[in-house]
Amino acid sequence: MLGPVILAASRSDRMRRLISAAPVTKPVVDRFIPGESVDQVVPIIQDLTAKGLEVTMDVVGEDITTPEQATLARDAYLELIDRLKRLELGERAEMSVKLSLFGQALPGGHEIALANVRPVVEAAAAIGTTVTLDAEDHTTLDSMFAIHEELRKDFPETGCVIQAYLFRTEADARRLADSGSRVRLVKGAYKEPAEVAYQQKAETDKAYVRILRILMEGEGYPMIGSHDPRLISIAQELARRAGRKPDEYEFQMLYGIRSDEHLRLAAEGHRMRVYTAYGTDWYGYFMRRLAEKPANLLFFGRSILTKS
Repeated sequence: MLGPVILAASRSDRMRRLISAAPVTKPVVDRFIPGESVDQVVPIIQDLTAKGLEVTMDVVGEDITTPEQATLARDAYLELIDRLKRLELGERAEMSVKLSLFGQALPGGHEIALANVRPVVEAAAAIGTTVTLDAEDHTTLDSMFAIHEELRKDFPETGCVIQAYLFRTEADARRLADSGSRVRLVKGAYKEPAEVAYQQKAETDKAYVRILRILMEGEGYPMIGSHDPRLISIAQELARRAGRKPDEYEFQMLYGIRSDEHLRLAAEGHRMRVYTAYGTDWYGYFMRRLAEKPANLLFFGRSILTKS
């Protein structure tokens, strides 16, 4: 199984140094992580939105060891929001945040992360957009959901992510659907033990469909995070059966993967959001995208030879 091997590599400092230094790495990473700064990604945001797409922006990085680093992460998002405001793109670009980047793993991390993410959510709301809290490994989820619930008291559009491979997720989906939450459903991209998560792709795919049905039949706003053509087709059928209009759910895919499909779905009238990451600490994000679907190795490999 390639997935666990890639995930192990994502936590290895030696592999980080080796892969970062390899000459072939930069052109591949540049294709999928289009910049390290706001200045570099602004043209990307403008290009995507001009094509009828929407975006969710992720400042990559998770290895926070001090409160000062968490504050810098908060400020990076505030800088992004200020730039979106000046470009009048707030309604087309939302933010995705990992609470680990905001200090969740520090001593007293729950309170630190909440204090850091709240001004980001406030600033996003002020320009007409939203923030989605990303899901990380299973040990962080109770804290993430508690922060999500707290933020929704003042900012009910705040979203969260759930992961189909975790056993707990069907119950989480029912609770979130009943509360009218914005929920992004993904398969999951962390190495989780068999006690808490499905280990086989087929089981995860089945769970994804069950959970998606719960979300489509609920009161919230489903966000389908998948590149899988079969799951995209199933999502469209479940939306039809649930009587949902095209603006009552959306598709989300990663920047640089299946770009033609982004445009096709948007042309058909679907809301299509492109998950676009940027920043200097790209390694963990990049490796988890490979682990999430090892077939992505083919996408990344082909990208060296083609610009399609």
